[in-house]
Amino acid sequence: MAADDGTKVNADDAQNYWMSEGYAPGGVIRDVDYARSSQGLHPSLQGIKIVDCDTHFTEPPDMFTSRAPEKFKGRLPYCRNVDGADRWFVGDRNFGTMGGNVIGADSNKLLGRLAFPTLDQGHAGSYQIKPRLKAMDEMGIYAQICFQNSGVTQAGSLMALGDDEVAVMILKIYNDAAAERQQESGDRLFTLGHLPIWNKAAMEAEARRCIDMKIKGFVLPDKPERLGLPSFTNEYFAPLFEMCEATGTPVNYHLNAAINPSGMTWEELGFEQRLAVASMMYSLGNAATLGNFMVSGLLDTYPNLKIGMIESGMGWVPFAVEMMEHQFDEMMPNVARRLQKRPWEYFRQNFWVTFWYESIGPKQLLETLGVDKVLFETDYPHPTSLYPGVQEHLVDTLGGYDYEVRKQVLERNAVKLYNLPF
Repeated sequence: MAADDGTKVNADDAQNYWMSEGYAPGGVIRDVDYARSSQGLHPSLQGIKIVDCDTHFTEPPDMFTSRAPEKFKGRLPYCRNVDGADRWFVGDRNFGTMGGNVIGADSNKLLGRLAFPTLDQGHAGSYQIKPRLKAMDEMGIYAQICFQNSGVTQAGSLMALGDDEVAVMILKIYNDAAAERQQESGDRLFTLGHLPIWNKAAMEAEARRCIDMKIKGFVLPDKPERLGLPSFTNEYFAPLFEMCEATGTPVNYHLNAAINPSGMTWEELGFEQRLAVASMMYSLGNAATLGNFMVSGLLDTYPNLKIGMIESGMGWVPFAVEMMEHQFDEMMPNVARRLQKRPWEYFRQNFWVTFWYESIGPKQLLETLGVDKVLFETDYPHPTSLYPGVQEHLVDTLGGYDYEVRKQVLERNAVKLYNLPF
C-alpha cells in the first residue's frame, strides 16, 4: 500500500506502507455469524490438510525489544501509540502502523478500512500463536504460509537508517521469530524470511542461515533497481538464486510493490473508491514480474527455481501468458530465439499462483493452468481476506472436482512448493 511514486527507494517506505487514511474513523462493521462459519473442515474435505498460502502474522509489539542483544538495546523497533494508532518506531523514525487487520476482537469484520487503529481492537490471532491456531481450526485450515504485516521490514526505510548493523539485525531478529513461531506452532505457521538484499554478503549469509533454520521461502522485491541495486539478471543475485535452486527454496513475490496503483485512480474519487481500484491493480501488477522472468533468460539459467506469485489471484494468468506467447513472436523475435522455452513452458516449470475470493478461476481455469500450479489462500486477516465463509467457498469452487484434485490444490501443491513437513 505504498504511497510514494514506486520508482525509487524512500526513507518513508515503512511509514507509508499502509495509507494513513485506512486507520481513520469510519468504515462499516460486518456482523459475522461466527458460530455458523467456525465449524471446521467440511465433510467433503476430510483428510485434506488445507494449507492457506497467503496470510499475515502481525509482528508482536515486543518482537524486537525482547530479542535485542545487549549492544542493540534501544536501537531496534518498538511500538507506541500516536494519535490513537499503534505505530512502530526505530529511534525517532516513524516506521508506520502495525499492518492490516480487519478481524475484530469480537470476530466481526471491519469493511472500508485497512485495520483497527490499535492492536487490541483486532483479533488476538493476528499476532498471537494460540489464538491463531484456534481460529485456523475453526476455519478448517491446517497450516498457513505467513507474510509480514507492518512496514518494519521495508528495505528502503532500513537502508535509510544509515546504520547497516541495525538494519541487518532487524531482519535477523524477524527471521529468528519466524523460526521460533514455526516450531512453537507445531509446524503449522510458516513465516517466510526477509533478506538484507542491499548488502550482498549479509544477504547470502542470512539466506543460508534461514535455510538452515528451515524457513520455507523468501520474500523478494519485484524491482531491486528501485533500491539502487542491480537487476535480478546481474551476477549480484546469482549466489542467492543458486542457493534457492539447489535447496528447493522458493522465492515469493507478494503483490507488486514496485508499482503505484494510487497514481492510476481518478483524483476526485474518495478513499474507499481509490482503495478498491488500487487493490485490484496491485494484484494485476504481478503480471509484470511473471513477464520479466520469462523474457530475462533467468529461467534457463535456473530451470528449477521455484517462484510463488502470491495474493495476486489466478484469473488473469491465462491472458498474461497468452499475451507473452504472442509478444515472444511479435515484439522480441531475436531474443526469443535465444530462450530455451516458451511462456507456457516457463509457467508450468517455475511458477505457482493463488486464488481466494475468485470463483471463475478455480471453476473454469484450473486445467488450463494445471492442477499442480494452483494454491489456495485466505489473506487473513487483511481487508480483502476470505473471511468468513472459507469452507463454503471451497465447496462451491472445488466441489465439482474429484477428491484427488481437491487434495492436490489445497494441500499437495503447497507441500511441494514450500517443502512442508507433512
